[in-house]
Amino acid sequence: MKDESVLSNPIANCADESSGTGQEFSTEQTTSSFILQPSSFQQPSSFRILLWDIDGTLIRSTQKDSYKTYFVPMLDRVFATSGCLSEMQVSGMTDLQIVVEALRYEDFSREQVFARIDQLRECYMDEMKKVASNGNHFFEVLPGVPELLKTLAAEPRYHSALLTGNIEPAAHFKMELVGLSQYFDLPGAFGDESHNRRDLPALAADRIRKHLQVDLAAEQFVVIGDTPNDIDCAKHFGAKALAVGTGRMFSRDEVLACNPDAFVPDFSDTDLVMKTLARL
Repeated sequence: MKDESVLSNPIANCADESSGTGQEFSTEQTTSSFILQPSSFQQPSSFRILLWDIDGTLIRSTQKDSYKTYFVPMLDRVFATSGCLSEMQVSGMTDLQIVVEALRYEDFSREQVFARIDQLRECYMDEMKKVASNGNHFFEVLPGVPELLKTLAAEPRYHSALLTGNIEPAAHFKMELVGLSQYFDLPGAFGDESHNRRDLPALAADRIRKHLQVDLAAEQFVVIGDTPNDIDCAKHFGAKALAVGTGRMFSRDEVLACNPDAFVPDFSDTDLVMKTLARL
């Protein structure tokens, strides 16, 4: 089989698209009951922990910008305005960053946004469930994703967690809605924990090390995503970055310009993706 993946393709340095200083929230989270004991590892250094983005990587909405159908009313309920959200392109941003940027000119400081995080989560989920649980086909799984996740789950070398800009309850809701929840056996990090996506890999890694009771090096983590911010947060932490060309907002050339450690056009070729991961 011809290997069409792109590895270490240095086209240009990607500009830093993350902004602001991250502020952490609710680092306590419920982990799954799946715990690997250190004695079960033959070679812990061979393990790879896969940190998955959701939107544009595993799934996508059936219509572009459809997230605004729940995000706008959520902002209106919590802040009485949606600010400039209608003009924004938010791919790769955390949900907290989206809120802060949308309300930048509405006299809401970052601290004021953070102070309403619980109300934000509650209203966010209310509005999302209104539009996604009424029988409409709101999200679709991207090609090859179920087959790839099933194959990875059967390989002792790999374990998966979510690393996403979605707030945590929204991330889990989306995975349940499309039937992928069972493949993520490790705790992750989410978009209601920091304004800055760069903070998320370290949060996830700390939880996973404690969960597995194993000291894992940064380079044993692989961030998988479709945007420059996914690649940037991986590099900032010291993880590997596997980019995928299934996002709507960024072209193949724009993604490759950020120098991911590997690139695949999509996940439809399970063998190609597995070979690519084996080199990371």
